Amino acid sequence: MSILSIKSVSKSYGDVRALNDVSFEHSGGFCALLGQNGAGKSTLFQLLTGLFLPDEGEITIAGKNLKTQIVEVLSEIGVVFQQPSLDLDMTVEANLLFHGRLRGMKKETMGLRIEEELTRLGLIDDLKRPCRALSGGNRRKVELARALMGNPRLLLMDEATVGLDPASRDSLVKYVYELCGERSMATLWATHLVDEAENADQILVLDKGRQKAEGTAHELAEQSGQTSLLDAFLAITEKEKDA
Repeated sequence: MSILSIKSVSKSYGDVRALNDVSFEHSGGFCALLGQNGAGKSTLFQLLTGLFLPDEGEITIAGKNLKTQIVEVLSEIGVVFQQPSLDLDMTVEANLLFHGRLRGMKKETMGLRIEEELTRLGLIDDLKRPCRALSGGNRRKVELARALMGNPRLLLMDEATVGLDPASRDSLVKYVYELCGERSMATLWATHLVDEAENADQILVLDKGRQKAEGTAHELAEQSGQTSLLDAFLAITEKEKDA
């Protein structure tokens, strides 16, 4: 069974068609949602997190219908948003405990999950530090730990490397790839950076709200008659290389 199923989904804001008849299945591993600004990535994430409902089509997550089982669906997902969302004046622990309480987690469970995720991320020694004292890359890792606390079936990463230095960006991308290989979890990673999608198990290319192509980097290059994912992406979305 697919962890994420999107069937003929469309969404408009006034006269603007932000998503147009998008369909795909994601059963696990790392799926890159690749597209430039305005492609529809943020709109799709807004639908997946229940902020808005699609005008047409159906979304199911872990077998639960987003429209009729929103509470159950939200319990199955973890999200790292594009915009920073930590309280910088609170400690790492306080931020994570607050999130755990919102999810209705038991105190002892929260403690164990926080220790597990921060230890894995190499941040357990920062437990009592205010988030303001952390680097941008480590703040992002705290947000990832928060998203993973509930053992989600679906992890949503919305342009999660924006504003990070190259080393921090590379570290975060590799870490999430590793997680997908170790846990029964599906990741949907929204990005406009082709290199972040190179090794994805599945790539979905969006352009101006439309689903333009789907496959691995090799498959997309082959389909478009190109030799690299970058050239394939430019060809598929009809972008000039010097744009």
